[in-house]
Amino acid sequence: MDLVRGGAFVAALLLVWVSLHPFTDLGNVLLSDLTNGNETYTYAAFGCLAILTTSLVVRDNIPGLTSLLSRGYMLFGGWVVITVILSLDPGASIRRFVLSVAVITVAATLMLLPKTPHELMRWFAIAALALLATCYLGLILAPNLSMHLATDAQEPALAGDWRGSFGHKNMAAAVMVMVLFIGIYVARSGAWLAGTAIVALASLFILNSGGKSSFALGLGVVGLTSLTTVIRPFWLRVMITLSPLVLLNLLTIGSVVSDQLAEVSKLLPVDTSFTGRTDIWTFGLQAAAMRPWTGYGFAAFWGSESVKNLPEGMEWAATAAHSHNGYLDSTLTMGLPGLALVIAILVIAPLRNFQAAETGGNDGPLLMMLLRIWLFGIYLSSLESFFFDRDDPIWFTFLLAVFGLHYLARFRTAA
Repeated sequence: MDLVRGGAFVAALLLVWVSLHPFTDLGNVLLSDLTNGNETYTYAAFGCLAILTTSLVVRDNIPGLTSLLSRGYMLFGGWVVITVILSLDPGASIRRFVLSVAVITVAATLMLLPKTPHELMRWFAIAALALLATCYLGLILAPNLSMHLATDAQEPALAGDWRGSFGHKNMAAAVMVMVLFIGIYVARSGAWLAGTAIVALASLFILNSGGKSSFALGLGVVGLTSLTTVIRPFWLRVMITLSPLVLLNLLTIGSVVSDQLAEVSKLLPVDTSFTGRTDIWTFGLQAAAMRPWTGYGFAAFWGSESVKNLPEGMEWAATAAHSHNGYLDSTLTMGLPGLALVIAILVIAPLRNFQAAETGGNDGPLLMMLLRIWLFGIYLSSLESFFFDRDDPIWFTFLLAVFGLHYLARFRTAA
């Protein structure tokens, strides 16, 4: 059973990180067709994993599982079901809801599988090293499928940036930052050789991926979380960790709403259009204002009938995959009540759980790793959109941190 538990943990992480369709050929114009044949296998894989991990947890850790029946989670789950029922594209919402439930179930049960902190550390290290080996072997053996090329159908200007087994360098960089946090945790937990290797290989990959946003946010997260070791009052920790999140959203998506904020954004040493994101944010905000209370349906805005028959000059919106802002996408799909619940369970609750876990004696490398992954995720959502994106690797890793903080706030880790 120890082998089954460890195998399920590592297999789940690699299924998400490497996926069933790694090393995609970006020179293919019909990129949207590349994953269609794998959709059935993805549903089946996560469905089987959800059954396996739930069975293992029910066998060994029912209290941990029942702790998820909290008021916040139940209220949010109920609202999601309502948005599925009221969706403008119910077929898409139901399909994506089913896969999302399976993925969230796997993430929620995965952190309950290890019996000791040492087991968890060892499994994380194995999965991280396996991902890094896959990406680096891809760069050596199939560089045309592991980095962006000038012949790519989209964004040929990214030529030379590493992406490994991922479909885009931004996703690769974000996941590698999270893997970097795992490496620090592994090293601090005693496996210094494996941890140092993970940190070194992940850092090299981030630098060559060209993921400037992820790199900068990752450095900022390490600095801010280090302050939490000396600053104990909860209200000060809220100020330190959440003020940058508010500022990020004010200077990015806020710049398309307020002329004053737009002028401030122009003072930043970055592209004032945020690589074309301002047009998407403008369109998304206008669409959200048309259905502010229920949204367009769970995961049923981009690529659906909601963005058809567009006016002249806005045809590009039909091909957009998301709004590059997780909070805006939450509003588009679940309305303002959904956004409020997202902030409550994904932004506020994890920080409260961190405080409770530390007060309860669960402070240490594991708690710090989970805090860093969570904080990086909520910051990154100001520039990218991965909340509730089914089997997205950033979303899944972020979920592990959210659930891990939940458990550490309520239970003591085994000796």
